[in-house]
Amino acid sequence: MRLRDDFDDHSGMTPTVVMTIVAVTVFVAVILVVVLIMNNGKRRPGPSAGQESTSPIILSSVPEEAGSSGGVLSPDDLDFWDKYPPEESSEPTVEESVPQEKVENDPATDGKHTLVQRWDGREEWVLISPYLPKHEYDFTKLVCQSELMKYYENGKQTSYVGVDVSKFQDYIDFGKVKKAGIDFVMIRAGARGYGTGQLIVDEYFGDNLKRATDAGLQVGVYFYSQAITKEEAVEEANLVLENLGDYTISYPIAFDMELVTNDTARTDSLSKSERTNITKAFLDTIEDAGYKSIIYGNKEWLIKEIDMSKLTAYDVWLSQPADIPDYPYKFTMWQYSTKGNIDGIAGPANLNISFIDYSEK
Repeated sequence: MRLRDDFDDHSGMTPTVVMTIVAVTVFVAVILVVVLIMNNGKRRPGPSAGQESTSPIILSSVPEEAGSSGGVLSPDDLDFWDKYPPEESSEPTVEESVPQEKVENDPATDGKHTLVQRWDGREEWVLISPYLPKHEYDFTKLVCQSELMKYYENGKQTSYVGVDVSKFQDYIDFGKVKKAGIDFVMIRAGARGYGTGQLIVDEYFGDNLKRATDAGLQVGVYFYSQAITKEEAVEEANLVLENLGDYTISYPIAFDMELVTNDTARTDSLSKSERTNITKAFLDTIEDAGYKSIIYGNKEWLIKEIDMSKLTAYDVWLSQPADIPDYPYKFTMWQYSTKGNIDGIAGPANLNISFIDYSEK
């Protein structure tokens, strides 16, 4: 497009304009120099030794050592929360939260409890009753000689060794048993079926009774009970008495009721009180007939299944296979092994010790 003829394009700059621009540039430069000089004059030297700085703290500044490498900062370098001291927790520590009394009253060491091993493997610490008579045996006086446990007082043997037998031992040579050092034998008279409730006489009872007596052994008997009433307990006791015949026995007649652990038993539903009354009914029937009675049972049975405070008039035959029994209460006989080896008995034998001589009572 063609411009108008009268359009005058003054492209050059006049001397006056150039001088003005130079003057302004010099003026601005002077001002900048003055400002720089003034700023340098206001800088203060760092604090001397022992003198604190009054410079304000700039939170956004980062110390030289903050960078992990070459002054390049990472997000962790900017995390300043760990610079504050942790707050003290009011929650007690594990050691503080355990009352000191619980440590001091440990049932395993307080001397006031005894450990009961239940039939299903559970363990329970039970308070020892201060009202039941305690045994006074010193088990450091026990001596085991050829599997036979003996008790000595003042260098003299005051105990007697025995075995308990039933049809499960089959034929027994009681002459050899006597020579092996056995003093007495407890013979099973019979049992009641734990399912049917049927009464049976041990098929070896009569023969065992005769031959043990002829061999010069002291004899006692026991009955395996599954009575669920006092009347049935009396029936069991009378069965034993009837089958003794004319034989004289010098050791007690034992009442043996146990938990059946591998099947359902008719006695499973009995309460502790009912078991106690049934036990007493059997023992009283035996005592009334002029014989000495005794309660057979393991530690669990004697402590948890019957009430021994109602049965303190009767002796106890403790079953606890061990080197030393830990039943705290009074007992007169102790079955200490079910795996003994006695000449005259085929297979394992149940070994016992009596702390008194019943033949003299």
